[in-house]
Amino acid sequence: MATAKTRSRFSRRWLWLVPLVAILLGVAWFAWGDGLRKTGGVGSAYAARVGCSCRFVAGRSLDDCAKDKLEGMELISLSENAAAKSVTASIPFVASDTASFREGYGCVLQEWEG
Repeated sequence: MATAKTRSRFSRRWLWLVPLVAILLGVAWFAWGDGLRKTGGVGSAYAARVGCSCRFVAGRSLDDCAKDKLEGMELISLSENAAAKSVTASIPFVASDTASFREGYGCVLQEWEG
C-alpha cells in the first residue's frame, strides 16, 4: 500500500514532467516547425487538388477519393463543401488548403497566403 509520502513524491515528479514535456515540444516545433509547415503545405495542397478532381470531376464520393491518398499522407483529412464545389485538405495545427471546381478549368487551388 502506498504511503502519503510516496504519493507526494510521485505528484511532484508529474509537476516537473509536464512543463518539461511542454518545453521539449516547443523546442522541437521551433527547430522543425518551418520545414513541417512547408512540407505539410505542399501535401495539403496536393491532396486538396486531387480530392477536388476526384469528387467533382470524376463524380466519386469523398470517402472513395480518400483511398487515393499516397503513402505518408495518412494525417491529411479531406472535407467537402458541396455548395461551393470545393474540397479542403488539412493537417491539424500544420496546414490547410482548399481547391474549388470551376467550369472549364477543373479544380483550382485557392491562392496561398504566406
